[in-house]
Amino acid sequence: MNLSDFDYFLPPERIAVEPSRPRDSARLLHVARDSLQDYRISDLPDLLRPGDCLVVNDTKVIPARLTGRRGNAHIGITLDRPMPDRTWRVLLRNARRARPGDTIAIDGPDSFTAKVITRFDDGSAQLRFNRDDADFEAALSSSGVLALPPYIPRDHGLTPQDAADYQTIFAKHPGAVAAPTAGLHFSPTLLTRLEEKSIGIARVTLHVGAGTFLPVRTDDISAHRIHAEYGVIGAEAAARVNTARAQGGRIIAVGTTSLRLLESAVDRDGRILEFDGETDIFLRPGVQIRSADLLLTNFHLPRSTLLMLVAAFAGLDRIHSAYSHAIKENYRFYSYGDATLLERAF
Repeated sequence: MNLSDFDYFLPPERIAVEPSRPRDSARLLHVARDSLQDYRISDLPDLLRPGDCLVVNDTKVIPARLTGRRGNAHIGITLDRPMPDRTWRVLLRNARRARPGDTIAIDGPDSFTAKVITRFDDGSAQLRFNRDDADFEAALSSSGVLALPPYIPRDHGLTPQDAADYQTIFAKHPGAVAAPTAGLHFSPTLLTRLEEKSIGIARVTLHVGAGTFLPVRTDDISAHRIHAEYGVIGAEAAARVNTARAQGGRIIAVGTTSLRLLESAVDRDGRILEFDGETDIFLRPGVQIRSADLLLTNFHLPRSTLLMLVAAFAGLDRIHSAYSHAIKENYRFYSYGDATLLERAF
């Protein structure tokens, strides 16, 4: 398939720059196999069945954008993903000024530095910071800022409200550059109603990397390569999903990140295995989805890998129909926008 197959026109005013308040008041388009139905996120418990299981991503967004200096050169750093050896893969601006062996002094109130281990041809690099664990988190808090998507303008800078808005109720394990945005719709009230209806929740972790913002640059989408991201599915989460399915429940992936991780750990029989490592899986039309029956996800950018993923899940024609309906009915799009509940095409 070609990149142009995943294009559509979105009026700029349909891009949400603030989330719905309360969170579960966002609109929800149920994309069934034979119909489109308009709801609210708060209606989700009524659309699910006792015994169903939601799979949520409990990654925590970190202030991943840093600025620093090597001598007189200004260097921009966006954290991408942590590596097993406690270094970080990052994206660099002005990367030519950072050579292996150099030390970058991070702007901020602390003596926070990073040593360049390796620089790659695509503008990324491997850095080793002089802080670890809680000290690293504290240094990020004082020196870093959130890497909000470029379509959410903040002309006067980020606010404390942004830090709260761009974090899900499930956030536990620090490491994400971008929020798993489908999870932003959940509130304590909604979780209580789901529990009362005996709808289970399995928690997995996929640290969303900076690559999520990168455009597809090849017309032949099969030539595109996804940046790897680190994820974990523990024994408890795998057991919850497998037990729910064995007992007749449906598996609902909350967000494209949860689905990508599940598909990285599913076996030929549809069982979810434990997982601890990196995944660069690229879900697009023609790739069979086996791990989930439904997908709760926001509306995605034209020509993006996430739009390709939802087309793989629900079918490209159904996605185009759903997005046309959503635009006509004034749904709000992208990270802070409304959501879809997609039934798997087959």
